[in-house]
Amino acid sequence: MSYHYFLQISLALLTILLQSYYCSSMAAVEVCVKAAVGAPNVLGDCPFSQRVLLTLEEKKVPYKMHLINVSDKPKWFLEVNPEGKVPVINFGDKWIPDSDVIVGLIEEKYPTPSLVAPSEFTSVGSKIFPTFVSFLKSKDASDGTEQALLDELKALEEHLKAHGPYVNGQNICSVDMSLAPKLYHLEVALGHFKKWSVPESLSHVRNYIKLLFERESFKKTKAEEKYVIAGWAPKVNA
Repeated sequence: MSYHYFLQISLALLTILLQSYYCSSMAAVEVCVKAAVGAPNVLGDCPFSQRVLLTLEEKKVPYKMHLINVSDKPKWFLEVNPEGKVPVINFGDKWIPDSDVIVGLIEEKYPTPSLVAPSEFTSVGSKIFPTFVSFLKSKDASDGTEQALLDELKALEEHLKAHGPYVNGQNICSVDMSLAPKLYHLEVALGHFKKWSVPESLSHVRNYIKLLFERESFKKTKAEEKYVIAGWAPKVNA
């Protein structure tokens, strides 16, 4: 066997192995997320779904995405996920729900780059989303919901002033992955329904939002503003 022939055979085998590895990697992770309201073939507005997608994107994990029309869930989806909730993920053996659990497993299976937040930072901004929802749905300007949201944003401002520009300094972490979609909903929904925006005095929060929204991972995984608005409309008008 000539050296040239041996080299050709070796390269062909290497190509086959690499293709096999690449294909198996591509199919290794599947994730089901919410489709847009009224547009089942377009990425929807679920902030918890985006949190999972952001984590996969930041870690450069190849994945196959399934868009789920939550008002008409496909039979196969309900068979593998009887509760019918999104997001759910499959690493090759079973479907797993709950974004908290999912991002923890992604970190465990794909530890590089690390998105682990210091334990003392894990609760930063955790009350922003519920206070935002209360203010958004409020029909009484004097019920204190706006002030409650401002208090939470001011607490985030103080944290970022001391530790920014991200929650964990220069290093983006899991807390940022959780906050980014929620701050997007806050900005879009409050801007549309209440003509409200984060006060200019909260300069560190505003810069934080800008940094998050400029990341390629965020641009790739965010829902269009019109679908965020459509998603909140029934709750606001209830």
